[in-house]
Amino acid sequence: MQALTPSQDAGIFLGEVSKTFGNGSQNVLALHKATLEVRRGRFASLVGPSGCGKSTLLYILGGFESASSGVVQALGKPVTGPGIDRGVVFQEYALFPWLTVAQNIAYGIKSKGASRDEVSDTIQRYLKLMHLEGFGARYPRELSGGMRQRVALARTFAYQPDILLLDEPFGALDSQTRELMQDELLRMWQSSGMTVLMVTHDLHEAAYLSDDIYVMSKRPGQIVAHYASTIDHTLEREQIMLSPEFTELHNRVWLSVREQVKASLSASGAQA
Repeated sequence: MQALTPSQDAGIFLGEVSKTFGNGSQNVLALHKATLEVRRGRFASLVGPSGCGKSTLLYILGGFESASSGVVQALGKPVTGPGIDRGVVFQEYALFPWLTVAQNIAYGIKSKGASRDEVSDTIQRYLKLMHLEGFGARYPRELSGGMRQRVALARTFAYQPDILLLDEPFGALDSQTRELMQDELLRMWQSSGMTVLMVTHDLHEAAYLSDDIYVMSKRPGQIVAHYASTIDHTLEREQIMLSPEFTELHNRVWLSVREQVKASLSASGAQA
């Protein structure tokens, strides 16, 4: 029963979580007894082959999907649906198109009952933090992809959730914008104390940002490896990228993911 018992400082906990989609002969087992724990204040990434259930696991934590079996907890409480304790940032720039940038940023904090002055101060602070000064009155359709994703991050950070869930948040961005967004995310997380779990296919991204990296198997997804980082994330990007700690972590994760991808391709070939 150890897998079903989180530690006292667990921010995110999944104990032997399984998820089945469909009915009868059309059943698809997406997750099979997946177990992981992210301690409070840590930044963790989830990597693995395409279709292994990474996003499904994240949606279960977000409360958008329910687990078929197992234990799902956020800050020691069972996850029964979406909640303001968990902020989610999707790849698809999930902004309200009828609201301006400022109104999007204000949406979450208004729902928590913040005063008019608090709302105004928060909007201005995050416009500055995300380098969006002068764009508060613009609508999402008037922004570039990188700017829209900065608004999405600002809106989520503004209402200060305890847990941040990220589903390939920078996957659609060009490489230069992606690096800038990674730096912004790292800086904001370091000053927030949030617990973060990010799904990504980019192993450089995972190694650069994470305290912990979890590797998932081919479907049905299980957690098959955990790598704890020794990187000093207060260093500049260039220092991190050129450090032996970064190279070692990236290569160990790459080998682990490569093994799972080969297993996935072998299974697909056997079924063909």
